[in-house]
Amino acid sequence: MGKLQEFEITFTNNKVVYNPGESISGTVRIKTSQSLQFKAIKVNCVGSCGISSKLNDASWMLEEKYLSSTLSVGDKGTLSAGEHSFPFQFLIPASVPTSFEGPFGKILYKIRSFIDTPRFSKDYKTQRPFYLLNVLNLNELPDVEQPSCAVTTKKFNYLLVKTGTLMLKACSDLRGYTSGQVIKLSTEIHNKSGKDTGYVMASLIQRVSYKTKRPVFDLRPIAEVEGAGVKAGKHAEWREQIIVPPLPQSGLTGCSLIDIEYFIQVSLKSPEAVVTLPIYIGNIAVNLTPSIPHPIAQGAPVPAMPSLSPAPVVPSAPPAEDDLEGELGAGGVDSEEIPTKSHSQQDPSGIPLSMSPSVFGQVSGPLPTQSQQLAQSSDGSAPLFCLSTGATIPFFTDGNTTPVPTSCPLILPPEYSTWEYPHEPPPTYEESCSSNNSSFNSSMR
Repeated sequence: MGKLQEFEITFTNNKVVYNPGESISGTVRIKTSQSLQFKAIKVNCVGSCGISSKLNDASWMLEEKYLSSTLSVGDKGTLSAGEHSFPFQFLIPASVPTSFEGPFGKILYKIRSFIDTPRFSKDYKTQRPFYLLNVLNLNELPDVEQPSCAVTTKKFNYLLVKTGTLMLKACSDLRGYTSGQVIKLSTEIHNKSGKDTGYVMASLIQRVSYKTKRPVFDLRPIAEVEGAGVKAGKHAEWREQIIVPPLPQSGLTGCSLIDIEYFIQVSLKSPEAVVTLPIYIGNIAVNLTPSIPHPIAQGAPVPAMPSLSPAPVVPSAPPAEDDLEGELGAGGVDSEEIPTKSHSQQDPSGIPLSMSPSVFGQVSGPLPTQSQQLAQSSDGSAPLFCLSTGATIPFFTDGNTTPVPTSCPLILPPEYSTWEYPHEPPPTYEESCSSNNSSFNSSMR
């Protein structure tokens, strides 16, 4: 650096995450080995969003600015050899959006400092990022404390001549969650056919829209859980939980170029059926006040509580199609619990990943695996850095740690209507042998 030995920006109390309407302050530290002439020393606070239709392209197609303030902390003069400090302070506007970084766009904030030197001399500059968190209060959203439910009915053919009907219904306990909360998901499947279904899958999905001339959509699963199929003629229930990892908030209020949506997708394989539950991810949890129970008059009979345990399942042959008609709502279908086969939030030992509540704080980024646990800073007050696998920002405090870059391939939404392969797989060897029409059985008679 020649004459300039140190040129850095420090924030007051080492604070790097701020809220809209707050003041950001700090100091520009300069250390020179000999006297240095300058025309001006300036500090600049900037924030902007840029998006592109190309992956990891820094030349933005569209851009919008949120703040740009410049402060002159030193006029024309000479810096003597030694250390010098120049304090600064900026007011952050109240309407700026939360920091964000994705494969097709970013919302960035930083403090920059410049030393303008006389003609033919070298100019110097340095910068340091900071992060904005525009809090989303879930209690301000309509009906957020209500369950999110969806249902679909699917008619399908199998064994060429038989027709079956299937109903898939899914509900979440709320419509809004914060990082660290648990999504309680309940699914019902009525299989009104003589054929077993394929597995059932539930996914927490993030959808990021980049509003270029031809909008780009980045759709990726955050967590997945898989359950077993449903036997022929059965009514099955599946109850699972998904931990909400640290994620960017829904909507990105204040930004008109990037939008973030979340939903839970529950899908059934063979026959293909899908339901979608829109949900919100925010920063202030839903305030669920317990309801006051109504007093029961003396002598009045106490109502019986409904049993949540499934009815015992008696093995039987698959019912005939005629017997299945009208059973969906008549309560005549045997009920069973669907076991969970795999969960992306469990390690190979089958133990769910547990995280300290302090991890979730104000950090953005999906839940890390055990090999990516958040390293703590020396005072233990904040994570040092957070590895991101979604469209989020790397978060870090002081230190020379370089955040690991994320792999962000473009994942487009599946288009089920254009799938060309048959809805039903071919019969298995056992099914072929047990069929009344099989040549094997005919020869044995």
